[in-house]
Amino acid sequence: MAETPHRPEPSDIPSAVAAPKSRRTVQLVWLIPLVAALVGGWLAVKSVLDRGPVITISFKSAEGLEAGKTKLKYKDVEVGLVNSVALSPDLSRVIVTAEMGKSAGPHLVEDTRFWVVRPRVSGGSVSGLGTLLGGSYIGVDIGTSTREIRDFTGLETPPVFTSNAPGREFVLRSENIGSLDYGSPVFFRRLQVGQVAAYELNKDGSGVTLKIFVNAPYDQYVNANTRFWEASGIDFKLDASGVEINTQSLVSIAIGGIAFQTPATSAVLPPAEPNSAFNLFNNRAEAMKRPDSIIDTYVMVFNESLRGLAPGAPVDFRGIVVGEVVSVNTYIDPVTTVLSFPVEINIYPERFSSRSLTGSKSGRMFKDRKVAIDILTARGLRAQLRTGNLLTGQLYIALDFFPDAPKTKVDWAKKPPELPTVAGTAEDLRAAVGSIARKLDKMDFEAIGANLQETLKSTNKLIQRLDTELAPEAHAMMEEARRAMASVERSVEAKSPLQQDTREALREIARAAQAFRNLADYLEQHPEALLRGKKEDAK
Repeated sequence: MAETPHRPEPSDIPSAVAAPKSRRTVQLVWLIPLVAALVGGWLAVKSVLDRGPVITISFKSAEGLEAGKTKLKYKDVEVGLVNSVALSPDLSRVIVTAEMGKSAGPHLVEDTRFWVVRPRVSGGSVSGLGTLLGGSYIGVDIGTSTREIRDFTGLETPPVFTSNAPGREFVLRSENIGSLDYGSPVFFRRLQVGQVAAYELNKDGSGVTLKIFVNAPYDQYVNANTRFWEASGIDFKLDASGVEINTQSLVSIAIGGIAFQTPATSAVLPPAEPNSAFNLFNNRAEAMKRPDSIIDTYVMVFNESLRGLAPGAPVDFRGIVVGEVVSVNTYIDPVTTVLSFPVEINIYPERFSSRSLTGSKSGRMFKDRKVAIDILTARGLRAQLRTGNLLTGQLYIALDFFPDAPKTKVDWAKKPPELPTVAGTAEDLRAAVGSIARKLDKMDFEAIGANLQETLKSTNKLIQRLDTELAPEAHAMMEEARRAMASVERSVEAKSPLQQDTREALREIARAAQAFRNLADYLEQHPEALLRGKKEDAK
């Protein structure tokens, strides 16, 4: 039979003893995540504190840009990194978000400039070749403003000069851009001293505004009287003054350029302030032309062809250009229906001014121009069309004195007043040719031809008579002359008696001359022989 298992008595079970309560409430194992959390928080705070400012740059295109790879560089030193590249809400531009270095914050001002550096050819120069291997990057040029901003508009072309480059920027106004471009050179006395920095069309479309940068120390030669002109390519001028060709250099022929110079007669002025505005002239002749502050307008009426006369043609007074043609017009008299050609001109009285002994100049040579013009007109002052260039047929207006011209007066009631004219040299030539033609028309060429034929017949008869009557006598005379010449030849032959006698006479003369020479030598040695006679030789 199986035994019944033994059940322990309550007295056999030991009593539980309460352990004393510990003062430690947190186990050591929980310190590890706590330390990790603190380190992570510190790293996060440090990351935030070390993080540089975030900026946005707007470009027209994202060519060469890549998020996480494209860098921002200032003087080839990395100062930021592109975080993202996205389209603007209107899809017209590209918004680039970049994180800059912490130290870059104070330099992100409103005139700081950004542009994409990539290989490009502009203004005759090649730039960005280093990006062929390293990739494109965004160039930075730190501005000088004190106002910090975070949104920028990037440049589409690299700036010609940096903000800290020595030199000055100037503004030029022109009617058109011509062959100029970003980076086109600026010349001073054929030396390249600057470049075109930017250009834009005026808001009203009336012209173009350019910005150029002139490097130091050449910027000191720009003052308020300096003239700028376009020196693009070859300046070829063909007008009434002839043919003129000018160029600055081979570079300007290929890509164009701008040149500047101050007239030698200008007063000495301090250098111009930065961003001073100047006019850009089409060529050097126009730029260096003396400015005229006084302008008198007149009209001259011609009744001959004005082919070759155009606005801008010179008005010349005995070799001095004193004005220019403004417009060439036509006019039909409603009463007589006579056609005439009024030409409006501008006269610059200052070009007539005389220089006094003190060197000062007056605005006008005569205080009252009406009195002066009346006096000159009474003396025969007239306007005449003349050919300035035979190659092109261009005309100019010459002011000169014609004492035989009909007397006339200037009607000052007309606005503008009309100056008297005379027929041009070409018209005089045509009139002379016409007069000769009319005289030739009146001549009886048939009668002249008949008389000429009669004269030729008489001449022929005379020649025949001379041949028959005078020829035999002339032949006899020639025979006599031939015989006389033969006799002369015989007389001068070497064996002729005349020649022998002549040679004998010459020998006698030679012997006499020798004896005389001996006597002269003896007397020179013994002059006393003239008184005492010749001494006998000692024996």
